Amino acid sequence: MATMQNSFDPQYYCVIHPLDDAPEEKCSAEGLGHIAMTPTVRLSLKVLRGYLILMSIMLLYHVLDLAGIVHQLR
Repeated sequence: MATMQNSFDPQYYCVIHPLDDAPEEKCSAEGLGHIAMTPTVRLSLKVLRGYLILMSIMLLYHVLDLAGIVHQLR
């Protein structure tokens, strides 16, 4: 009966906690300028902004209605 050789060679890694590691160099956004956007992207962002404003107004109205303030104004 032939014996099988185990060719497994484990590699050990040293795990360093982020608080114990040296600080990394931060990226700087200076001098990058404006991001080029296509008209479709610009329109999509404007629609998203309008949607978020509308949802915020609806939330404010709902909160004021639950508080009974809207009912007093009618």
